[in-house]
Amino acid sequence: MDIKYMQRALLLAKKGMGYTNPNPLVGAVIVKNKKIIGEGYHKVYGGPHAEINAFNHATEDVRGATMYVTLEPCSHYGKTPPCAHAIVEKGIKKVVIAMKDPNPLVSGKGIEIIKNNGIEVITGVLEKEAKELNEIFIKYITTQSPFCILKTAMTLDGKIATYTGDSKWISNESSRKLVHRLRHQVSGIMVGIGTILADDPFLTTRLEDIQGINPARIIVDTHGKIPLDAHVLKDCKNTKTILATTELIETEKLKKIEKTGATIITTPLKDGKVDLPFLMKALGNQKMDSILLEGGATLNYSALKENIVDKIISFIAPKIIGGINAKTPIGGEGISHIKNAILLKDMKVSTIHEDLMLEAYVRKEA
Repeated sequence: MDIKYMQRALLLAKKGMGYTNPNPLVGAVIVKNKKIIGEGYHKVYGGPHAEINAFNHATEDVRGATMYVTLEPCSHYGKTPPCAHAIVEKGIKKVVIAMKDPNPLVSGKGIEIIKNNGIEVITGVLEKEAKELNEIFIKYITTQSPFCILKTAMTLDGKIATYTGDSKWISNESSRKLVHRLRHQVSGIMVGIGTILADDPFLTTRLEDIQGINPARIIVDTHGKIPLDAHVLKDCKNTKTILATTELIETEKLKKIEKTGATIITTPLKDGKVDLPFLMKALGNQKMDSILLEGGATLNYSALKENIVDKIISFIAPKIIGGINAKTPIGGEGISHIKNAILLKDMKVSTIHEDLMLEAYVRKEA
């Protein structure tokens, strides 16, 4: 029964995707006499937490009930009062928790408050699923650096475009819709200047079933080559655009870009390019907890080389285009020896109609 109710809490938590960043995704279920009497989830950053929403939607007195919550109740005053105290005040008899809060401000303190008030606590129910759901939050709250997802779409023979540069469309419509849902869930979407010059994309979220949230657009542009009439600079007032550049940009060009409303982050030069680890820390300081990297082959390789990528999602279409000059998802100078290859782990494979979707994590220890 604990698993059943925790599965429901996890399902509720997912409803907050895209709206709570940089806060975690949390769901809560209140059960009394083997019946759900209250449910809630963290709906929006700064709003009531899942536990409070569950209390507010309870259909009867919660005293003596059991609460299932996907993340340890908070114990500190932030945007809202501590949920651990509310659980004690409401007379909850038992609390079942999927995972402890990795936030150093909480990290066991919420559980301690609840236990010290005579409430039974069980932890670790569907912990693995809860951690996977909040992988973005875990990385961000423990490092203050964004969780970075590298997304690629390629043919079966590993090409992202034909030798002429044509790339529309490699993946199918369902795969592209999923990418827009990913955009809705992250804080920022990052591309290199090559993508801007080649495609002039809007880099917005387009969803049919919900009003998608546009992530901040982050353009990696060492020399400041971005055209002033690029789509990402035309609507900076509606959707945030960040230009990551270096001292190599011309002063006059920089001033003109600033007038569009774009935010400028100037990083040190690293191997003659934007310093990507420095950039990620700067983005983290702006409370950006997650980045979807949709770069070209050059930026993708640099991101992997600089070890800023946490997860890879690759769509593989049942198409073959060939061509020795057709680009692949990862370019750059490449790895010289197989023993030095970037290793992945925990790979999952699923199908999106005829496309394959591969998900895997970068082995940081490697």
